[in-house]
Amino acid sequence: MQRCLVKETTTLLKLSGVQRIDSVFFGGGTPSLASPHTVATVLEAIAQTTHLPAKAEVTLEANPTSSQASRLAAFQGAGINRLSIGVQSLDDTELQLLGRTHSVSEALRTLEEAWRLFPGRTSVDLMFGLPAQQVEPWLRQLQELLSLCDDHISLYHLTLERGTLLFAQVQQGTLPSPDPEAAAEMYQDGREVLREAGFRQYEVSNFARNEALSTHNWTYWQGGQYIGVGPGAHGRFVPQGDGGSFREARIQTLEPDNWMKEVLMFGHGTRKRVSLSELELLEEVLALGLRTDIGITHQRASVFLGRAGCAGYYTAETPSPAPECLEKQASSHLQGH
Repeated sequence: MQRCLVKETTTLLKLSGVQRIDSVFFGGGTPSLASPHTVATVLEAIAQTTHLPAKAEVTLEANPTSSQASRLAAFQGAGINRLSIGVQSLDDTELQLLGRTHSVSEALRTLEEAWRLFPGRTSVDLMFGLPAQQVEPWLRQLQELLSLCDDHISLYHLTLERGTLLFAQVQQGTLPSPDPEAAAEMYQDGREVLREAGFRQYEVSNFARNEALSTHNWTYWQGGQYIGVGPGAHGRFVPQGDGGSFREARIQTLEPDNWMKEVLMFGHGTRKRVSLSELELLEEVLALGLRTDIGITHQRASVFLGRAGCAGYYTAETPSPAPECLEKQASSHLQGH
C-alpha cells in the first residue's frame, strides 16, 4: 500500500504540473492507523516531486483512542503539524450509537496530548441531530468541549447513510427518527455559543478563532485545485502533463486490491475522469462559495468567468497560478498498514 500511495502521488503531481503544494491532508476513514513511516514517506515523495514549503499545512485525521494518543508524537516527527480529531460526542451512549470505538475518557486524553503537541493547530469535530438527542445536553457538551479544544471546531449534522446500522435501526423503528426541529435549534444555538467564544464561522460547518482556518478546508470551499490520492479519493485539477487545459473531476478506484493493481500498471488508479465545462465549473464554484462567510464576490467571480478552462487561476485572490491543495485520502482501507 505504501509503495502504491507514493507512486500515485508522484504520478498525479507530475500530471497536474503544480509547482507548489501548501496543504496536505491525510483524511478519509482512519488514516491515523497507518504508520508514521508511511506518512513520512509520502511527504518525502511530494517534496521530491514539487515544492513543499516548510510552513505547509500537513493535517492528519485521527480517532481519539488511547493508542492514537500515544502515537501523536511519532506522527509529529513524521511531518504532521495539524490534527483533526473526530471526538463526535462527549457522551459514551451516543458514541456507542454512532459505532465509535473510543470512549469519552479516551477522547479527553487524546485532546490533552494533541493540545500539548500541536497548540493552535488542533481541530475537533462534534456531531448533532442524533436520534433522541436533546438540545440542552448537547449544548452542555459543546460548552465542555470549548473548555478543552483549541482554535478550530466543526459542527456536523448527522446524515443517516443507507447501509449503515444506524440507518437500519431508524428504519426498523428501534431508534426514533432524528428531530429536525431540535437539530436546527442545536445548530443555531451552537453558532451563537461559538460566536460568543470568539469563533468565526467561515463555512457552514467550520468555525475558527485566532485565524486558525484550515488551509485544506478553505481551499476546497474556494474552488481551488486538489489532487485525490488513494482508494476512492476524489480530485479536481487540470492535467497539464497531458496537455490538458480544462479542469477534470477525478475519482480513484474504490476497491483497494483493484486500485493497487491499477497503480502498479498505470502509475495511478483513476477510475473515472470527467472534463468540466465552464458551466459545470461555475456551478461548483457558486455552490461551494455560498457555503462560506464571504460568499461570491465580484472579484472572485471575475477570476472564473471567461477563464473557466484556464490552468492558471484556482484561487479567488490571484489570477496567476497559486498554491494548490493536495488532498491526501488515506481511507479506512489503510488500516493495519
